[in-house]
Formats: sequence, structure tokens, C-alpha cells
Amino acid sequence: MSTFPEEGYIQVTGGRIWYKITGADKPGIPLLVLHGGPGAPHDYLENLEKLTTYRPVIFYDQLGCGNSDRPDDTALWTIERFIKELCQVRTFLNLEKMHILGQSWGSMLAVEYMLRKQPQGIVSLILAGPFLSAPRWAADQRTWVSELPAALQDTIHKYEALGDYDAPAYQEAMVAYYAKHVCLLDPYPASMNRTMEKMGVDVYRYMAGASEFTLNGTLQSVDLTDKLHEIKCPVLFTCGEFDEATPATTAFYRSKLPGSEIHVFEGASHSHHLEKEEEFISVTEDFMKRAEAGTFEKRF
Repeated sequence: MSTFPEEGYIQVTGGRIWYKITGADKPGIPLLVLHGGPGAPHDYLENLEKLTTYRPVIFYDQLGCGNSDRPDDTALWTIERFIKELCQVRTFLNLEKMHILGQSWGSMLAVEYMLRKQPQGIVSLILAGPFLSAPRWAADQRTWVSELPAALQDTIHKYEALGDYDAPAYQEAMVAYYAKHVCLLDPYPASMNRTMEKMGVDVYRYMAGASEFTLNGTLQSVDLTDKLHEIKCPVLFTCGEFDEATPATTAFYRSKLPGSEIHVFEGASHSHHLEKEEEFISVTEDFMKRAEAGTFEKRF
């Protein structure tokens, strides 16, 4: 890893993307971090730098958000192109062997990469707050919305019927929802605020939708559950008790992948890596060490 600048840009299909390597001098197998969204830059995941005790941790902002270029071309906002981008990052950084941590949309990107490319050298996958079935995600969000105060539910339904997702009242309802299921910390950490400020809103709305609970973008019908068994490396699923990726749905994903593991963080949400930081770092580091040691060899 030391042969590359620790921070810089990579030319990918559609423009330049920004990357950063932390712990470049560490000898362990690198961890590549795939952020969520689409369009939610890496900042909110920066505390994963604490996994550099043994290994380099690599972040990059996907095209269209954060420190990367923001081309105005919806033809670029496809799963296929984001997979190609991941391949280009891996080639540029010469990542012969690596772990992958995908958070939210990043988990879908990681799984699609594994299924479509059948890559060699992936030691393990960590899928945090997994978004692997858009229909299940949409149903789970509707359940969470049904538990909001009646006035907030009415507001959400009213402005969704109007298609007015920028209405201040709708945005306020969305913030209230996020406080229960996206991030429980109040105030938000500075890293989360930076992600919000540098969000690739156009990418998010085109691919995901109007909000976390209004999934009306191009990903709305994607469902990878019946293909999860094709993944051959060790996999850890994580979620929070109040996560948008609910414990029940995350356990369902695990049931589709024999030999995989699950860890539910009590009293946490979609941002369980921030809310339960010490526990998250411990659980994921232990998992990667066991994957490297071949503990899972008989099951995969």
C-alpha cells in the first residue's frame, strides 16, 4: 500500500473519484469500505479508521458525491457502472487480497460485485445495515412509519400523494424518522453532518428515491436474496435493533447464506457503527481475523 499516495484521485468511467488510505504502513490484509446512499459520501464511516490497528482501511467517494466528480448524466447511475468503478479502484490500488465492508447501499454494491464478477482474493464481506432487497426494505420502512405519531404519518402520506418531497413539512417528518432509525445520536457527529452536506442528492433520488421510506428510484425492484447462497467467502451481517435494515430482515438474509454470521447491536439504528463504535470495531475485527485464519474453511 505504501507505493500509492495516501490520498488522491482515480480516473474511472464517468470522471474522477477521490480515495484515502489510512494505516497504509500496516501489514495486514486491507479493508475496502463501500459507503451507502447511493450518494452518501464516506465521511460518516470515518470512525472505521480505528480498524487500522492491523490493516490499511481504504475509503473512496463514489462518483457523484463527496470529494469526487459530479457529472450530470443519469446514464452513469447504474449498478453496472458502480461495479466497474469498484473494479477500477481495486486495479488502481493493486488490491490482490482484501476484505470488503459495505454499509447500506454499499452492501448491495458489494454483493452485486461478488455475484456478477466472481472475484478472487476477497477474504470476507461485512454487510452493515444491509440493503439487499428493495421490496423488503420498502415494506420495513412502511412498518416503521406506521409507528410514528399520527400527525407525522399524515404529513408523509399527504406530501407523497402530492409528489412534493421538498415541502418543509415533509422534510421535517423525514428528519423525525431519521432520528429514530437512521442515527440516534443527538446532535449528529461532525462526520455525519459532513456526509449530509456533501450528499449526492441527484444520484440518491435517481437510484434510491425521494427518501429512506419512499423507494421510488431505479433500485426499487432489486432483490438479491435468492442469489446470496452463491457467495463463497465468509460473510458477517450487522444491524441495529431499530435499524432500517431490521433485525428480522437481516436474519432472513443470513438464513439465505449458510455459514454466515449476524450481530445485532442493541439500542442502535442504521448508524450502529457510530452508536456502538467500540462494540462494532471489536466484532468486525474479530470476524476479519477469523476469516484470515481459515476458521470458516469447512463451511465455505
